[in-house]
Amino acid sequence: MAITQAVCNSFKTELLTGTHNFTASTGDTFKLALYTSAASLDKNTTAYSATNEVGNSGTYAAGGGSLVSSTPVLSTDTAVCNFATLSFTSATITARGALIYNSSKANRAVVVLNFGSDQTSTAGTFSIVFPAAAAGTAIIGLA
Repeated sequence: MAITQAVCNSFKTELLTGTHNFTASTGDTFKLALYTSAASLDKNTTAYSATNEVGNSGTYAAGGGSLVSSTPVLSTDTAVCNFATLSFTSATITARGALIYNSSKANRAVVVLNFGSDQTSTAGTFSIVFPAAAAGTAIIGLA
């Protein structure tokens, strides 16, 4: 099995049909679920699945956590979207990657993240820190 970092192909076409709304506070709810190295996630992932998701621990529960987004902005000629740091406390987790998905729209997949190696927390805080909302660094960008 493998986790391959990618913007999901289904998400690309769904953008053109107006399926997803990233507007802060009035848009859709986006979530991030964590996965073990046994997961198979890539550009062809179309929706959230609990298969090979990390187990419930501390504040982490099946389906992951809700992301707090900032309204998309333009960085030079690239539209970018960013999320606030997401943390799970009192958690014992080993995760290889994650899936960002739209829980407001049938759990449709947005982005697969590969951490490069197993990341762990032991009865502590497991955090996902997103890069700056700028061209070339934002987690979601449309050039």
